[in-house]
Order: sequence, then structure tokens, then C-alpha cells
Amino acid sequence: MDVGIIGLGQSGKTTVFNAVTRGKAQTGYGGGHEPNIGVVKVPDRRLDVLTAMYHPKKTTPAEIRYIDFPAAGANFGKGEGPGGQFLGEVRKADALIHVLRAFADPSVPHPEGRVDPARDAATMDLELAFADLALIERRLDRLTAELRSTKAGERGQGERERALLERLKAALEAETPLRAVPLSEEEHKLVSGYRFLTLKPLLLLLNAGEEDVSRREDLEEALRARYPQPHTEVAALCGKLEMELLDLSAEEAAEYRADLGLGEETGLDRAIRLSYDLLGLISFLTSGPDECRAWTVEKGATAPRAAGKIHSDLERGFIRAEVVRYEDLVACGSEAEAKKRGLLRTEGKSYVVQDGDVLHILFNV
Repeated sequence: MDVGIIGLGQSGKTTVFNAVTRGKAQTGYGGGHEPNIGVVKVPDRRLDVLTAMYHPKKTTPAEIRYIDFPAAGANFGKGEGPGGQFLGEVRKADALIHVLRAFADPSVPHPEGRVDPARDAATMDLELAFADLALIERRLDRLTAELRSTKAGERGQGERERALLERLKAALEAETPLRAVPLSEEEHKLVSGYRFLTLKPLLLLLNAGEEDVSRREDLEEALRARYPQPHTEVAALCGKLEMELLDLSAEEAAEYRADLGLGEETGLDRAIRLSYDLLGLISFLTSGPDECRAWTVEKGATAPRAAGKIHSDLERGFIRAEVVRYEDLVACGSEAEAKKRGLLRTEGKSYVVQDGDVLHILFNV
């Protein structure tokens, strides 16, 4: 799954990317450059515990790919919008992180002269909405022409698509992002190929100054109050601080965080977890002496679908799954004891996999 990182100039977007991915990308770069790409291991304490139980040959966490897009040019937010290449690349992302500047630094002046995260969020929304609106208008023009040459009895799907696009167009013209428009499952499928920018799940990531990071919850609540949108989450961290902490040992970093009054979960881990949640993903686990691994699957996926994440043969020849909850497995100390206590059960093709399930797939091809 790909998460795109976007932001206005001087927001600290690439600093955040470097902190999240432990990368060394050049900061302060603008349009015309290729995106920075980094793969991140999703933190999962459950996998650490299973590794301690089984002592496997290897441990494999789930992964997310982050793509840091160049900041838009000076005219962004002034009606001229991002370039077509930028938009085309961003459309490929499954979710977006919009890094919002919440730090004051006279040596790095804000392009608008004053720090205002809610204003910057609205600016980005407006520009992305313009891009979605242009896409809808082009499709409506083509669709209208196609329907004119289609027999009356064969216009059903085209008419439904046109009605839906007209509704989405009206929402965008009212400055409502498409993620805030209620859509049925069928309607989602109908527009999925358009990859609308304002339909993507969004994490608003406040890049705060070190002096404000201890009150990040207050910063988050203030932005949520000004930006109450569905399929949107808000988090705050200090990108510069998180980068500096990467140079310390785990013990030194934990002590420094404690001195600043921060919780146990790092700002980076929280950003990764929230982007994972935004994508509508869960993790199921497999364990054994060869490998302990976290696998990514969509919420609501059935056992055969989860089996297919491991290997296509497992989905094609799925017979049943042996399932035990992670908490039960840890409490029992082994699968044998979990089975003895009746906590390891057999599930069929209709079983919906839950986050934290430990699975063993039985199959035949």
C-alpha cells in the first residue's frame, strides 16, 4: 500500500518523510524533482512477543511504502494549482498525509507570512478539489456524448454514472471534499477508477516546534475543531526532533522523550499506525520456528482472502483455517495448550479475519 506525503513549501514535509522512513532525502526541494520513496516496517508489539515465544529463523513485519512528493511551486494555492505530472503521481497513492506547518522559525519564513495549519489544509483541499472537478467535467462531457449515441434501453449504467458524477461535482463546487460525501459500496466501485484526490483517506500531520510538542494533544484537538471531516485523522509531531532522536540509542531516546513529557508511543510510530488505520487495513499473524510474520489484509476480508496474501495457492485450494486470538495464544503459552483449552478453533470460507488473529491455513491444490 502506498501513502503519499504532500504539503506546501516550507512545511517540513521531507523532514517528516526522513524521520518516518529513517531516510536521508534532500530537504527543501520543490517542483521538477522525482518523489522520494521509502518503505517502513509497521510497528507491532504482538510480533515481538511471538518472536520471543517461537525464536524463529526470521521475523517479518508488515510494510507501508511512503512517497514524498515535491512541494508545489510558489503559485500553488493562488488558483494555478499543481502540475499534471504531480497530480498523476499523487492519484496513484492509496491515502494521503498532508504535512501542515505548525512551527515558527524566522529563518524559514512561511510563504503566506503567518503560520496557520487550518488555512493550509483548506488551501490544499481547494487545489485538489479543482483537479477532481476538472476530471469530472471532462468525463461528463464525454459521457453525455456517449449517451446521445446509445439506445434508450442501454443507457442504465451510463445514466447512473452521470447522476453520481453530477452529485460529486455539486459537492466539490460547495467546497466539500469527496471523502465527506456518503457513497454506497456500488457507488465506490463506480468511481474507483477515477482515483479522486479528495476521496482518498487523509492524515493531517501537524509538524510542530519542539517547544510545542508536549502539548500535541491540544494542537490536534484545535485542528479537529476547525477541520471536522470524515475519513480524516489528525496527529502532531516534531519532525526535526524525531530525526534527532533517531541518532540516539533506544534507551537515550526514551529518556529524552520522558523529559519532554511525551508518551511511550513515538510520534513516528503513531503516524505510521494512523496511516495504516486510514487505509482500512488490519494485520493477521502467522507463527512458527521458521518465521513469525505480520500480514496485511483489508478489514472485512474472509479467511480465503487472507490465505491468498500468503500465497495464491492457499486461496485457490483453501479448506479451512485454524484460528487463535493473539491474546489467547500468549496467555496459553503455546498452540497446543490453546487447543487443549478450546481456544484454537476451526473456521471455514465465510470467516471474517480479525486484527490479531493467528492463522494456520489448511489447503489442497
